[in-house]
Amino acid sequence: MELSGKVAVVTGGSRGIGRAVCLRLASLGATVIINYVSRSDAADEVVKEIEGNGGKSGVYQFNVADTAAVTEAFKAILADHGRIDILVNNAGITRDGLFMKMKESDWDDVLNINLKGAYNCIKAVTRPMMKQRQGAIISITSVIGFAGNAGQANYSAAKAGLIGLTRSLAKELSARNITVNGVAPGYIDTDMTKDLPDNVKDIILSEIPLKRMGDPEDIAGAVAFLASDDGKYITGQFIHVNGGMFMG
Repeated sequence: MELSGKVAVVTGGSRGIGRAVCLRLASLGATVIINYVSRSDAADEVVKEIEGNGGKSGVYQFNVADTAAVTEAFKAILADHGRIDILVNNAGITRDGLFMKMKESDWDDVLNINLKGAYNCIKAVTRPMMKQRQGAIISITSVIGFAGNAGQANYSAAKAGLIGLTRSLAKELSARNITVNGVAPGYIDTDMTKDLPDNVKDIILSEIPLKRMGDPEDIAGAVAFLASDDGKYITGQFIHVNGGMFMG
């Protein structure tokens, strides 16, 4: 796989899966633009690691749910780098709780970041990619978007919406040589899962045929494949990276 000369934007790229994706794309030659909201130190560390390995990177702070901020940020990225070849919609949050007790704000926050955020970023890159007649849009969905999960109705709804958005845009944008795909992680060893109680982890592992959580690098590899020429004839599809817990 080779991404030399490509410019990639990764939302939520400072930690966890996003960080692993940034490092993998940079290792393949892409200039990687890292988006973050509040952890500038973490984002700067990713830049240092990329540049320390001879790669190129940059940092742009904006909230993906803020339409105006996204629009301005992508204008700046295009002005600074001339093009955007790859968009990875990774930014996401959880606000778990049983539906009957779920606050409206918890519903809105998750839908705004996980689904509207992807809409905002895709909207910002669509016209430039159409002019280039080339591009790859990859969204990080979730096994929960396919299978559902008690206590995560908001998260499941947002990720399921992202699945439908991906399939629809794959049909709309294919004529301009823009691929639109998703990677659906299962339980991945990140900050989001590290704090789970041991009994909850035991239940999760019992449902995974491979009997372990995945690594962020497992997701990064799938993203890199879809972003490269190796995945250029794939669109409207989802790569399930979940250790076998869901086989769709």
